[in-house]
Amino acid sequence: MSVEANTRAIEKDVVTDFSTRMSYASYLDLDTLLSAQKPVSSPEHHDELLFIIAHQTTELWLKLVLHETLAARAAFDADDIGTALKCVARVKHIQKTLTEQWSVLATLTPTEYSQFRGFLGNSSGFQSYQYRAVEFVLGNKNAAMLAVFESDPAAHELLSTLLHEPSLYDAFWRCLARRGYEVPESALSRTVSEAYTFNADLMPLITFVYDKNAEHWAVYEAFEEFVDLEENFQLWRFRHMRTVLRTIGMKRGTGGSSGVGFLQKALVLTFFPELLAARTEIGR
Repeated sequence: MSVEANTRAIEKDVVTDFSTRMSYASYLDLDTLLSAQKPVSSPEHHDELLFIIAHQTTELWLKLVLHETLAARAAFDADDIGTALKCVARVKHIQKTLTEQWSVLATLTPTEYSQFRGFLGNSSGFQSYQYRAVEFVLGNKNAAMLAVFESDPAAHELLSTLLHEPSLYDAFWRCLARRGYEVPESALSRTVSEAYTFNADLMPLITFVYDKNAEHWAVYEAFEEFVDLEENFQLWRFRHMRTVLRTIGMKRGTGGSSGVGFLQKALVLTFFPELLAARTEIGR
């Protein structure tokens, strides 16, 4: 086979002069993006680049998750369940990508990580304000977390705002109430700055919708989308915990946490407890 036969010719209409045009690199600001990886180990350790890119990529995806989740909440506020569920569906696909990313970080062996871990100081994923923002929007609120971000005014302001705003779940129940569903007052008037907890008053409405799903398909679909969202989040948490266990064992986290033990406690947190509890009630 000749070299020419294994070469794809550039079509005559393909633009090649970007001296006065916007290019792929300029649109994505690749100069900024690709210069944002700054290893701190000295001498620079080969595997630190993997560690940085894995976490930076996660933050980019979290930015989009937050963007879509806030849009879903706004859609519920506008009584537009279809648009809200479209946003949630996109979040679900992002979550799968985030979960799979742990497999790349898991290629970092304990020996490799130990050679640059000490250079990280107290920096830790625990300090990801975007992750906390997503948790807050989904209902896992914790006012004590704001103290972690007092040195970052923008992050502190964002989390403080989200702390005192209704969650995605709150917006959903308010939307249903406006659509004529008998949503209990306890779900509509709860203190939104507190972490969401199981509300038994919602169970009759939830089981009713599941029993009559053909007549209430949009709400039924929303229930199942929320369950998917919760399950994906828990799978991400589990893979996080297992990756940490695989890499550092039972050592303490760089941010001061107990490490794996602290991450294990997150596995019992829930966003939509009634939707999971309904599984026990349905078909009894």
